Amino acid sequence: MEGKEGKEKKEKGRKIVIVISGEPGAGSTTVAREVAKRLHLDFFSPGHVQKGFSKEKKESIAALLRVKTKEGSGKEFHNNLDKYQIEVAKKGNVVICGKLSAHFLKKYASLTAWLDVSPEVRAKRTAGRDNMSYDESLKSIAERAEIDRKSWAKIYGFNYHDQKKEADLVIDTSEMSIDETVKKILDEMRNRKIAE
Repeated sequence: MEGKEGKEKKEKGRKIVIVISGEPGAGSTTVAREVAKRLHLDFFSPGHVQKGFSKEKKESIAALLRVKTKEGSGKEFHNNLDKYQIEVAKKGNVVICGKLSAHFLKKYASLTAWLDVSPEVRAKRTAGRDNMSYDESLKSIAERAEIDRKSWAKIYGFNYHDQKKEADLVIDTSEMSIDETVKKILDEMRNRKIAE
């Protein structure tokens, strides 16, 4: 359900597009959902489209299983997903959370943010979210990061960690709560006059 603030923004013709990226377990999905909720914007995640093909309930394992498949690591699948997220961004009034979104949506984004977190903190967060052991989680995110790095370098010809350099805002969330991270993004939006 759309709130009054969101309706007013759409009526004024503003097309706000906030892009939040980060490595697996960085909290980008949770932060993006909360930013979308507070601003009464839509939420979209290309990763959720990808993970939706798996019946695995643990999010980190579902993502890992998907990227290990021929289709999930293939160029055609990723190109279609990229086109889809670009179309979503063009419509505006959305918060998009994707591992490659900071790169592909730069020209459509009102603001791009990269959440920077150590592997150890990401493993701890993922373990709690997916009810896994810390060691299992650490192994899972390391394996996925390596697969992603190699396949995306092959498909796109760039290291996806370089998006950190492209982002308008880089936030180390290692010792920050979700609320603190969201506040930092909203403050940056106000500073840039993206939101009131």
